[in-house]
Amino acid sequence: MKFFAAALGLAAVLVPQVAAHYRFTSLIVNGTTTAEYQYVKPYTNMNSPVTDVSSTGFTCNIGASSAPGIAWVKSGTQIGFKTDIPIGHPGVINVYMAKVPSGQTAATFTGTGKVWFKVSQLSAQTDGGTSIKWPADNLTSYLFTIPSKLPSGDYLVRIEHIALHGASTFGGAQFYISCAQIHVISSGTTSPTSLVSIPGVYTGNEPGILINIYWPIPPTYTQ
Repeated sequence: MKFFAAALGLAAVLVPQVAAHYRFTSLIVNGTTTAEYQYVKPYTNMNSPVTDVSSTGFTCNIGASSAPGIAWVKSGTQIGFKTDIPIGHPGVINVYMAKVPSGQTAATFTGTGKVWFKVSQLSAQTDGGTSIKWPADNLTSYLFTIPSKLPSGDYLVRIEHIALHGASTFGGAQFYISCAQIHVISSGTTSPTSLVSIPGVYTGNEPGILINIYWPIPPTYTQ
């Protein structure tokens, strides 16, 4: 009976944590939420986070594969990602894009190499150590603007929410990741020059990834 009671207690702790796991399942185009995984690459990780920033699964999530469609969007317009449930952990959002190399498509490209550039982020709000707030809390969608001067072509768009509730130890940060397949229609000719590899963009020791967000309350937040 004691064992059964203990098991029930453990389940009560675990179930809310598992239920708080969310996925970016749909792309938002022209203000419309598209079908789940129509343009977002599906993956085999279910709703579990990625915690190894050096793994190949860190690019577009573990077991990522081609989505059936490639969404056509105009440069300078907004697109976004929709979650299956509200974001349930404190943390920050980053969005990266990658130009697909010649000879591949957004469906076939896996995002390897030094090809990624950041286009958006939603960080923490701090006030010198009295409090820290997370604007991403409970969001069900996140919108951002495609840079207006990008050249036309296929791109991958990668969103990550870095959940920091357990980030006080190395490997404790949780990354909720999805990649979408798009084709940018543009008259632009300016290619980004500050490119990073994913994995490779983080070591896991960054001050905004290895951090105790509870005590002492961080006076500032720097990713």
